[in-house]
Amino acid sequence: MRIVDLSFPIRPHFRWPATRDIRSSHAEGRNFESSVMTISCHAYTHVDAPRHFLPGDRSITDMPVDQWIGEAAVVDLSHLGANAEVTADELEKHALHLRRGDIALLRTDWPKKVPVADERFWRDAPWTGPSACHWLIARGVKAVGYDYPPDYSVRTGIFSPATRVPREECTTHFLFFPAGITVIEYLTNLDAIGASRCRFLALPLRIEGADGSPVRAVAFVE
Repeated sequence: MRIVDLSFPIRPHFRWPATRDIRSSHAEGRNFESSVMTISCHAYTHVDAPRHFLPGDRSITDMPVDQWIGEAAVVDLSHLGANAEVTADELEKHALHLRRGDIALLRTDWPKKVPVADERFWRDAPWTGPSACHWLIARGVKAVGYDYPPDYSVRTGIFSPATRVPREECTTHFLFFPAGITVIEYLTNLDAIGASRCRFLALPLRIEGADGSPVRAVAFVE
């Protein structure tokens, strides 16, 4: 069995400050090196709890741990280019191997085309349309992972932060969370899975009351 790492390394980024302060070091003659990390719960490869979008809903620690573990279908959408919409028609062509209860991994290879640190990764990315969300809901997936910014409105939030984004334009969150489907955001290396199906795992930290958590996402491939 191969294990494929699907996680971005955590480092400072224009979207996400990430600081690691070394509080104890060998250079100071200490027995242990020890550091404190400050980072958003929604930075790099992470999962969202329903509370992130639905006021008063479940936090990370309220969620069953198997929400982000299980059989996964890798949906190859790598033919899509910049600013392309992921639609129900695309899924109908490329995701018929998806089964009820699966985790759907939407693979565009966008991180291979544009570095995540580049503003173009966010300005010009593919995005998930409402028809694709409804298609996945109807097929009973339990979670959806992406290697691109999931909603078109992400670029508005980054580059026009004073512009109010209607809740329904946060498309995946608006449609998936009420349906009981959670999301895994900013995966990478989905091409390295090399198969249409795998076992998937992305465990969040058990942060009491948190609305999300960084994860180490991996695929297990027979």
